[in-house]
Amino acid sequence: MGTKWRYSLVGAVLVGLGGWWAGTLIGDTSNNPGFIPWGLGGLLLGTASGLILPHLILPPIARLGRAFENITFSALVSGTVGMMVGLTVAVLLSFAFARLPGWPGVAVPIVLSVVLGPLGLVIMVSREREVSQLLPEHSRRSEVVGRNSINGRVLMDTSAIIDGRIADISKTGFVHGTMIIPRFILDELRHVADSSDALRRNRGRRGLEILNKLRREAEVPIQILDVDAPEDPEVDAKLVTLAKNLKANILTTDFNLDRVAELQGVRVLNINELANALKPVVLPGEEMVVLIIQEGKEFGQGVGFLDDGTMVVVEGGKRHINSHLDVSVTRVLQTAAGRIIFAQTLES
Repeated sequence: MGTKWRYSLVGAVLVGLGGWWAGTLIGDTSNNPGFIPWGLGGLLLGTASGLILPHLILPPIARLGRAFENITFSALVSGTVGMMVGLTVAVLLSFAFARLPGWPGVAVPIVLSVVLGPLGLVIMVSREREVSQLLPEHSRRSEVVGRNSINGRVLMDTSAIIDGRIADISKTGFVHGTMIIPRFILDELRHVADSSDALRRNRGRRGLEILNKLRREAEVPIQILDVDAPEDPEVDAKLVTLAKNLKANILTTDFNLDRVAELQGVRVLNINELANALKPVVLPGEEMVVLIIQEGKEFGQGVGFLDDGTMVVVEGGKRHINSHLDVSVTRVLQTAAGRIIFAQTLES
């Protein structure tokens, strides 16, 4: 026997007894026994309801439990306080209706409790940000960690979409959670695609093609979110505000957005940083072959690039432009823009 049917049997007994009691109470107050005694009618109705209700309420409760896994401490406090206030108001108002004759004296207080309790919860949860300011500092810090590391939702920036590498990354299985594209990001991308400047127009159209590719081939869910933050005029500010409200991360290649979001406690997933981290480690003394394509900044230097885009500055490589050259690594410099390898020729 399944778990739901066990709950159905228990519900049938409990709700059936409650229906019998309610039916008896209504029959005593109405003085109208009817064709079927009120107690028997309430018992039959309660038993049938008890058998059906678990199949209706257990799935929503399971979904609610999964939602509560990501709830912050301040939201929990706000909701609890709101429900307590709502139920208190319901009790106070019930005193005026409790002495009514017949079923209204029983039904009205129940309806007040059912309506005002959840209403207070919803109102206070909507004021979560104000309530969080009243909590101790360590609780707020723990929420910043939790909201950016638990739910796995990722907001995509325009730069990350136009960049295109996320389409290939998502197919590898390294991306988890749901990738969310806000409506204002789509509007910005569409505006870029309609630009009069040819370069911007091509970038925007590439971004739209990447979105279509993501929706067809990505291994993770893609969600279009129809929300806005009218209090923030700039798209980057809207994205940071939305990430804080959704407790989500931001996926971008924009260095400035990266720094601004981190200052506001939002975790950022920067594709450029990921690409730099995945570049092979090169140690001084290693040898490689580089195609010298241009002059360097210093006298006699030549510049080439590895397959992953890493710049190689070769001492004495200027005279070998457009030629492949055997070089030896002398040092590696890590910068904010990426990795630079300095080398010298192996010519005797």
